[in-house]
Amino acid sequence: MKVSVVVPAFNEEKLLGDTLASIQSALSAFTTDGWESEIIVCDNNSTDRTAAIATEAGARVVHEPHNQIARARNSGAAAATGEWLLFVDADSNPCTELFASVKAVIDGGDCIGGGCTLRMNESWWTSWMIHGWNLTSRALRWPAGSFIFCEKAAFDALGGFSLKLYASEEIEFAGRLKRLARNQRRKVRILSAHPMRTSPRKIRLYSFWELFRFAFKFCFFLGNSRFSRNSCHPWYDGRR
Repeated sequence: MKVSVVVPAFNEEKLLGDTLASIQSALSAFTTDGWESEIIVCDNNSTDRTAAIATEAGARVVHEPHNQIARARNSGAAAATGEWLLFVDADSNPCTELFASVKAVIDGGDCIGGGCTLRMNESWWTSWMIHGWNLTSRALRWPAGSFIFCEKAAFDALGGFSLKLYASEEIEFAGRLKRLARNQRRKVRILSAHPMRTSPRKIRLYSFWELFRFAFKFCFFLGNSRFSRNSCHPWYDGRR
């Protein structure tokens, strides 16, 4: 068995090194049992040292010139040679125990994909926000975009992430994955025993009112903002 870890990265020179070090360490959960692994960084039109840092860390680098998270993940997946895909955001740090949990559900044979709960140590209100997301994620089986695992054959059958979306593409993908899982009598799982640490940088880089205005516009326009890169500026304006 082989797992491919795909890391979409746009101007991630500040955090990518730590993320890749975490991934490399966590992959021991697979490799100690003889599984193969690879790390693919999709450089999504970066203007900094993202690609160089990935190469120095031993990752394979592919390039996607169009700034879009869905497209970057798809390009990374297209280059992958593993039977299973793990998508990890460039500002997140998975641990060995989390990867061991993924391996356990793969070994179980009845899981087609899923995600994990998150943790973010920043402030009381971000802790409550993450707690609320984790409850929603587990109830609806929505994987957070920062960590998604999926059987490669299922990912290819679904055509990957929707190129129409510049945000919340993981939620739309989860809906299609759950339908495929029902057809195959398999499951989508959200792992919760070992939450993944993810960066609170959006909380630090954007004011409360900036985030509030974005959330209000997103809700007011019934999610139509997700179809426009300009409307999804917290992901694409390059603030790092």
